[in-house]
Amino acid sequence: MDIEWLRRFGAAQEDTGQGVRLVCFPHAGGAVSAYVPLSRVLSPVVDVVAVQYPGRQDRYRETPVESVTRLAELVADALEPEEGRPYAFFGHSMGALVAYETARRLAARSAPGPLRLFLSGRGAPGLRPEAADRMTCDADVIAAIRRLGGTGVRVLDDPDVMEMAMPALRADYRAIGSYGWEPGPPLDCPFTVLVGDADPVVPVARAAEWSGFTSADTDVRVFPGGHFYLDGCTEEIGDVVTAALGVRV
Repeated sequence: MDIEWLRRFGAAQEDTGQGVRLVCFPHAGGAVSAYVPLSRVLSPVVDVVAVQYPGRQDRYRETPVESVTRLAELVADALEPEEGRPYAFFGHSMGALVAYETARRLAARSAPGPLRLFLSGRGAPGLRPEAADRMTCDADVIAAIRRLGGTGVRVLDDPDVMEMAMPALRADYRAIGSYGWEPGPPLDCPFTVLVGDADPVVPVARAAEWSGFTSADTDVRVFPGGHFYLDGCTEEIGDVVTAALGVRV
């Protein structure tokens, strides 16, 4: 596992080599810290690691990646799934797309695949970019952040933090604003799709369309809240994850 890309939290810094590994993919502008609460709920029974994209936190000096598929290729290179070690992916918003595309690339390499994909806060892919993802300037990006809400809105009131955050945000919105699904075979692992009932950009019906991208079962879970419903439902999400993976915390 490449520690430049994949991080653990707190007391779970050391890998015991046992249990299911849950690889978590952050949202646009997000970093590994977004998954600290979920890690606290699931550790140590689930080995929670999160992907640190270039251009944020301790990787802020690196150039952010402006392509979902290129980012997926880099993550697939970093993962190196271990034969016999079960793992799953959890991706929120942009992270759902990166998780899905990473799984596709691992399948193309005949690498061991994930037990399940947890796809959160994102509608199923389309052949063309979503209209809501196309940003023409920084003002559009900032307006999108305000619309989506969540704890990330707080950075808008701090000019110094915003100056550091904007390069990653610009790159991430360019990535999702240019992403179009390339036709190919469905994955063969089950999906759990998670969405907030008041998400302003992801209707439940659009999220449910992920079922067309796997030959296995799809389970759709709807939670109270908006795009960042996760902030108030961490315990419930933990229950969904452990039940789907067949483990007990």
